[in-house]
Amino acid sequence: MTEAAAPMAENRDSLRGFLFALSAYLLWGFLPLYMKAVAHIPPMEVICHRVLWSIPVASLVLIVLKRTDDLKRALRNPKMLGMAALTACLISINWGIYVWAIGAGHALDTALGYFINPLFSILLGAVLLKEKLKPAQMAALALVIAAVVILTVDAGRLPLIALSLTFSWGFYAFFRKTLPIGPNQGFLLEVLLLSPLALGYLVYLGVTGQSHFFGSSEGSVINNTVLLASSGLITAVPLILYANGAKLLRLSTIGIMQYIAPTMIFLIAVFLFEEEFSTAKTIAFPMIWAALVIYTLPMLRRR
Repeated sequence: MTEAAAPMAENRDSLRGFLFALSAYLLWGFLPLYMKAVAHIPPMEVICHRVLWSIPVASLVLIVLKRTDDLKRALRNPKMLGMAALTACLISINWGIYVWAIGAGHALDTALGYFINPLFSILLGAVLLKEKLKPAQMAALALVIAAVVILTVDAGRLPLIALSLTFSWGFYAFFRKTLPIGPNQGFLLEVLLLSPLALGYLVYLGVTGQSHFFGSSEGSVINNTVLLASSGLITAVPLILYANGAKLLRLSTIGIMQYIAPTMIFLIAVFLFEEEFSTAKTIAFPMIWAALVIYTLPMLRRR
């Protein structure tokens, strides 16, 4: 769901930054409603439209901000293109899992994945960057691991949807930080790299009569076309709002606000989609929430 935080110009919060970030998280929180509306469309087709329709939205933002030169330089830099190709691959995997999971009735598992994600980022820092874990962080990670074990024993298998979302987004955010380009430019670069594959697949669907975009496949033609055409706004707008909000907020503020979206997804899954909240999840979710409290308290104390 969120892009790696951009460097902040000042180490303080602003109302403008808070409203930007809040808008982004609220849009991400309501995203399952859109995904449920396109559940009858194959996930690959939805992802391809998300890629292609994001290009004009993100391009317009760069034109307004007069930052197109950064993108031009990136397109001439083979090393940066290679790094962006990796992050583009990771974000497309994350999108694919998320789109499929919501349509298949696993919204609770997506919420679980995004609750775990901040703590997985801590683990990545410890393993890949050799960052020393603090006692509170170690306790939080232990709780998450215990919760995953409970879910695994109950289901007889790992919670693959949640873990796949956690890993794909965690590694995306990790590598995205190493991409020496602004968040808006980086997002446009990623979707541009994905666009040839996306366009080729959509052309194939159109030629074979399987397209839902002005096609004769399942569902209303007009409804499908409007839903798919709006995917660019739904994808690009919250990412751009978040990227600009992160510049105007403390890292600790962003760290706390990132729980808004998975909390909304959790509530939508339980009360709107009426997904089963099993005994194991009744135990595991509070353990993860407790881990997030333990992880967040030191940030609040530093404030």
